[in-house]
Amino acid sequence: MIPSRQCTKTACSRAAVATLTYVYADSTVVVGQLSFEAEPHSYDLCAHHAERFTAPRGWDVVHIQQEFEDNGPSPDDLDALARAVREAGRPVAQAPIAEPRPSLASEPRRGHLRVVSSEA
Repeated sequence: MIPSRQCTKTACSRAAVATLTYVYADSTVVVGQLSFEAEPHSYDLCAHHAERFTAPRGWDVVHIQQEFEDNGPSPDDLDALARAVREAGRPVAQAPIAEPRPSLASEPRRGHLRVVSSEA
C-alpha cells in the first residue's frame, strides 16, 4: 500500500496528486503526475495548487498532465490495509522459555547500558 502524501504548501492538508520539480539549468518548472516515492528535491502538490502554480519571472512551466484528480485509495490499497489489520489482530505465538544457562563466576555481567563520563 502506498501511503498518502500531503501537499507541501504551507497550511495545506490536502492529499498530493502532482509532483513539481525545478530544472535549474533550463529555468523550467515541471509539474506532472505524483511520483511513486517522495524525492528530496521535488515538491508534492494537491490538485488546487498544481493547477494554479506560477513560476518565478523568466521561468517556463511545463504541465505534463493537465487534469489532476485525487482518486482516493484503490481496491488494491484497501485489500492490503485489510490484510495488515488481520495480521496485526492475530495472536502472537509465544516461544517456549529456555532455561537459564549457568554463568561463570569469573565472567562479570555487563548490561547493555553504560554510564559514560562527559569529562575527557
